[in-house]
Amino acid sequence: MVRSKTYIAIPPGATIKEQLVERGMTQKEFSIRLNMSEKHISQLINGEVLLTPEMAFKLEMVLGIPANFWNQLEAIYREKQIQAQQENEMEQDKSIARKFPYSEMVHLGWIVKTDKIEERVINLRKYFEVVNLTLLNNYQINKIACRRLNSTEKADYALLAWAQKAKLEARNKNVKKININLLKKKLSKIRPMTLQNPNEFYEPLNQLLSDCGIALILIPHLNGSYLHGVTFLDRNKIVIGLTSRGKDADKFWFSLYHELAHIIKGHINQIEGTTEQDELEADQFARESLISKFDFDQFISNYKINSKNITTYSSLIGIDPGILVGRLQKENYIPYNSYNHLKKKYEF
Repeated sequence: MVRSKTYIAIPPGATIKEQLVERGMTQKEFSIRLNMSEKHISQLINGEVLLTPEMAFKLEMVLGIPANFWNQLEAIYREKQIQAQQENEMEQDKSIARKFPYSEMVHLGWIVKTDKIEERVINLRKYFEVVNLTLLNNYQINKIACRRLNSTEKADYALLAWAQKAKLEARNKNVKKININLLKKKLSKIRPMTLQNPNEFYEPLNQLLSDCGIALILIPHLNGSYLHGVTFLDRNKIVIGLTSRGKDADKFWFSLYHELAHIIKGHINQIEGTTEQDELEADQFARESLISKFDFDQFISNYKINSKNITTYSSLIGIDPGILVGRLQKENYIPYNSYNHLKKKYEF
């Protein structure tokens, strides 16, 4: 028996059981008369197996009740069962749907506007390409490696929505076969791009990654996600999704290298997702790729921290000065409100 708020699905087996009680017939005797196993009869009574037209005919012979009665009873049971299951799933999905930043997704044009929670559920199911939203907890559906500042339930759902948008956008991008070795060889060409503006570096960066089987997707920030970037394998390509959270160039480049680390170090497509150690390794890779520990220590040891020295030293090591500022802030050499005028702001 399956129940929901509106529906009760009672299997035909309940009626069969009533008939046996009225006749004083045991299930064992009944199974012998039907020339079937007692186990199958038990499953039939409990609604665990389908009451087939052949079984309906046999029931007519043994119980004297027309086959079409049993066929109709089975059809009604299956219909009510589906209706009850769908209603129960809808109730579960309603609670999940309320956790998504639906209004902001509408504002960004990602999903259709509606105030009805049932319609939101349907729209979200279609958006995520699942029959019910509870499946989003399955890591086989969302194999995401990401860089973000905080993790809360609200952030988790915002992350899922953002990553799905990256996945949908990536399907429109043609990339070559995945080639991690080629990516390693081309890494040195990315760092000089930090000195350029987005209209100068975006197409070359996009092409470089595309040649390695990587689709680079830039998507607006989704409030509450605490997100900078995600990486995952989607069919025949690797997807890197980035957001210019805060619009700071140093955060963009750090996030890019962080996600590249996940690819190079084989962190993506793991059954349990990325570990804390994976994230630390990716952070270390990003720091060293942008400004090596040796170069950073040289600056700290030999230069007084001021705008002129930051600019001069950054030029010397071939990096945007805002990235050095971000490193100094992150490692507590200067407050987060210092020298921000040296940071570029990106608009994509």
